[in-house]
Amino acid sequence: MPKPDPTLLNPARYPFHCDIATRFADMDVDRHINNVALAAMCEDARVRFHHASGYAQALTGRSAMMVSFGIEYLAQAYYPAPIAVYVGALELGRSSFRICQLLIQDERVLGFATSAMVCVADGTPVPLPAAFIESVKPWMLR
Repeated sequence: MPKPDPTLLNPARYPFHCDIATRFADMDVDRHINNVALAAMCEDARVRFHHASGYAQALTGRSAMMVSFGIEYLAQAYYPAPIAVYVGALELGRSSFRICQLLIQDERVLGFATSAMVCVADGTPVPLPAAFIESVKPWMLR
């Protein structure tokens, strides 16, 4: 797979970030943080982003469904240093939106991920909540 656009590897472009602790149990036999553990860290950061951006609160009567997730692993991660996960909304659709995430440890870019979320009610896509569309503007990738 091709490497992501270099402009997306700049943490200054991301409006949100959180540090995720690595665990001894996250290591593989080669003493690297396991790729599945890195994907779980993306999930944790994505949920924190949804709360910070107001998406989780705006879902009253609706739910969010992830329809795609992709990650490019660019370097090895190691225990015990935490991993900083940077998050920004990339684009909004009628019923969906995309976010991108950047994983950094000790100033090294470890990975880049994109996710697409769809807002659903009664099992079918519905428009994104108007309150979220308005509140997400400061959370867009810069």
